[in-house]
Amino acid sequence: MSKPLPAIDDQWTLFLDRDGVINVDNIHGYIMNWEEFKFYPGVLEAIKLLSKLFPRIVLVTNQRGVGRGLMPESELLRIHSNMKSTMEEAGGRMDLMLYCKGTESSDPCRKPNPGMAFKAKEQFPEIDFSKSIMVGNTKGDMEFARNIGAFSVYIHNREDKVPKDETVDYRADSLLDLAKALESR
Repeated sequence: MSKPLPAIDDQWTLFLDRDGVINVDNIHGYIMNWEEFKFYPGVLEAIKLLSKLFPRIVLVTNQRGVGRGLMPESELLRIHSNMKSTMEEAGGRMDLMLYCKGTESSDPCRKPNPGMAFKAKEQFPEIDFSKSIMVGNTKGDMEFARNIGAFSVYIHNREDKVPKDETVDYRADSLLDLAKALESR
């Protein structure tokens, strides 16, 4: 059973996973270039709404394909640059975009490890992890939320990956559904 969503004020930070939350995940591999990147329906509207609610929005994404040499880091940066400018054109924003190209689960920045959250706090010292929401679509994202003490929101869009344990505080069918639910609080 889901917990109630917290009431958001200017103390809160939103952490977002990328693949499977913002864009359609390639379940057979990696998003290798901007041409393969496809926003989920409603995501740009959701980012616009969330930008009004949260003073800080931080992307935290594992990008093992770069670490494995399957795509150049420059292409990942192009994807993120285009993603950010498209969000801004739609009236939203992304304040910080962090990624981990590490290939080993022991990498301190690879989710569910909390390294990217600590890097975000270096950029925004006012981040209070207990007043943060982590939105993702995998068990690793939910464990990342637990590891930093954040409220976890699971975007239910992959039947094969549904965590059925206590790591999920709230479930939503899409980022837009979550944004509308938070806006109505």
